[in-house]
Amino acid sequence: MSDAVTEVDFWFDPVCPWAWITSRWLLEVEKVRPVVARWHVMSLAILNQDKEVSDDYRKAMARAWGPVRVCMAAASARGDAVLLPMYTAIGTRFHNEGRREPQVLAEALAEVGLPDELLAASESTEFDAAIAKSHHEGMELVGDDVGTPVIRVGSAAIFGPVVSPIPRGEAAGVLFDGMLLVINTDGFFELKKSRSRKPIFD
Repeated sequence: MSDAVTEVDFWFDPVCPWAWITSRWLLEVEKVRPVVARWHVMSLAILNQDKEVSDDYRKAMARAWGPVRVCMAAASARGDAVLLPMYTAIGTRFHNEGRREPQVLAEALAEVGLPDELLAASESTEFDAAIAKSHHEGMELVGDDVGTPVIRVGSAAIFGPVVSPIPRGEAAGVLFDGMLLVINTDGFFELKKSRSRKPIFD
């Protein structure tokens, strides 16, 4: 296998449990393959704004603005390199710890050494245009009939992989190798089966 570094772009919405699992898989891949991930935000609220969804889901999407806005505010303050630690700080609390209370975002900012003034972004539209730009950059690669995460490797991109639990070690590398094979096949669009388990974060 070549030692050349493969750059992988990853679009996430911090509220999505499936994207969280995929992101932790990609961090495992970095340990066993010459891969470097670059992190970008997308927004499930934007993705679903013109779709017919239940009232409960629409309310959930309204709440989803806060975390992605704070992530974008953090990136504006410190650069895109802060997106992974911010995502990790928020996602660990949201998904592993099952916490969704308002102070989670403040704790995440503190963890990465950013001022709590950035928390105001969660209720502001200041960064919405930047979020939309990042969102559309990812979605234009795969189309709007999928969700988060979106992964791009070179000129190929795909939604997913959606997997539970998190593949670890060499198993993570093998899944990455297989993903590269299929997404680089001309005309490949989809492999899918119904989900038979809930997200497992361990």
